[in-house]
Amino acid sequence: MSLLDIENLSLTIGDTQILKGVELSVAPGEVMGLVGESGSGKSMTALTVMQLLPHAARASGRVTFDGIDILAATEDQMCALRGDDIGMVFQEPMTALNPVKTIGEQVAEGIRWHTRASRAEAEDRARKMLDRVGLPEAKFPLSRYPHELSGGQRQRVVIAIACALKPKLLIADEPTTALDVVLQAQILDLLRDLVAESRMGLLLISHDLAVVTEMADRITILRRGEVMEAGDTARTLSEQLHPYTRQLAQASMHVPARARPHGIETGRPLLQVEGVTRDYPGRRTSLFKRAPGIRAVDDVSLSMAPSQSVALVGRSGCGKSTLARMILALDRPTSGSIRFRGGTITGKSEAELKPARRDMQVVFQDPYGSFDPRQKVKKLVAEPLHVLEKKPTRAECREMVAHALHEVGLGISDMDKYPHEFSGGQRQRLSIARAIITRPKLVVADEPVSALDVSIRAQILDLFAELNQKLGIAYLFITHDLTVARAITDEVLVMHDGKIVERGKTSEVLDHPQSEAAKALVTAAPDLHRAIAERLREQG
Repeated sequence: MSLLDIENLSLTIGDTQILKGVELSVAPGEVMGLVGESGSGKSMTALTVMQLLPHAARASGRVTFDGIDILAATEDQMCALRGDDIGMVFQEPMTALNPVKTIGEQVAEGIRWHTRASRAEAEDRARKMLDRVGLPEAKFPLSRYPHELSGGQRQRVVIAIACALKPKLLIADEPTTALDVVLQAQILDLLRDLVAESRMGLLLISHDLAVVTEMADRITILRRGEVMEAGDTARTLSEQLHPYTRQLAQASMHVPARARPHGIETGRPLLQVEGVTRDYPGRRTSLFKRAPGIRAVDDVSLSMAPSQSVALVGRSGCGKSTLARMILALDRPTSGSIRFRGGTITGKSEAELKPARRDMQVVFQDPYGSFDPRQKVKKLVAEPLHVLEKKPTRAECREMVAHALHEVGLGISDMDKYPHEFSGGQRQRLSIARAIITRPKLVVADEPVSALDVSIRAQILDLFAELNQKLGIAYLFITHDLTVARAITDEVLVMHDGKIVERGKTSEVLDHPQSEAAKALVTAAPDLHRAIAERLREQG
């Protein structure tokens, strides 16, 4: 008997049809993988099950959970189900968490609401759950706030909230997107354990076919709101009977045809980082005392040549994003110096940094958090144009925005939309469009394709490679995806506990890692071919 049954589900929002006759089921103890391109309807299917749809949405068909008709359920009935019998891991952790509540309060909140446990009991259970997802109290006190954690650490908090009450059904919408490959493996093991221990059903939404193949018993493939193919995961992805399935599989293993520039320029480096350290003071615990401080970056040195593409890889929380913020002069180092195009940017005022800002852009990890939700796309993407020496006219500005959107797979009609009208992957494309609109010399990309489906990911990697070839743009890719590092970079720097522990040519480091940190990353990296072969072998 199925735990969740979705039959002939159709969904419209206004005049737009989002889902068209979707059918899938999840049995107790089963993992169902739901995959498809960005905007295919994966997340809207999940939100329909949770009854978290916009007011203008209209759903028809049948959605049954444990004998309950979800589409006919009252809000009181859904409040009783959400967080208790049905848990959900949302795609963007920063927007899913309350910024003014500590992580301990947020994990304990659902426990207290559904079980009527005392505050102390709820905190104890929250502490154990956070420890289980890799956030032990000794290092991550319950008193921390979401902004004090990295993107991957925030995602772990969201997973802890969703799993705290061991729900009958867990809907995981890209649960490992923000995680490094080592932690991703740990979280997937945790989800497997929860499925096995309590016969929990798991609806796993992901654009990572290797992850879905490792985890899911069955798979449903969506495209533009319709089911293209469904069935046993390993056989569906190995036989690839539907052309769209073949397209997704090929895109997931895509390597840009020209991923290297014609030649890396020699001479004066584009970027020089020398002995940079960044310390953060501990929180004040009383009038005269502070908790111990944190050294996020520890004596890091690196250099980049014009046109060079460098990957900075490492586990979540190792200091990658902090280092990137200092390179971008968004944060000041405690010690050390940073030079860009021969001039120092350490300790400069905003007016003095303006020339450097023209040639340096960024793609942030969290696309939704990096946009003003009140502004339309045409203004958001055009934001960097104010640093140009010659300010473009309104017509020129519109033309530049339209061209940037076209380069990342979006259209002119998207210019008059707001960020909330796009899927997570589409918002990341907007981030990339904003970064490349000024044709900078250096782009610092913090997990630039982690939120993208495999087809758009392939297009964006091709775009990065093309701009590297044509315009000589240098890239510092901060990523936990080693396939991205292998596809698009010349050199790899491996970071661990704030230090660079290994560096070298990309192929040498990834094929023959020397440090324990690099070996752990390479070993844990998912591989589609290997995952399919293992699942077929298990099935005999």
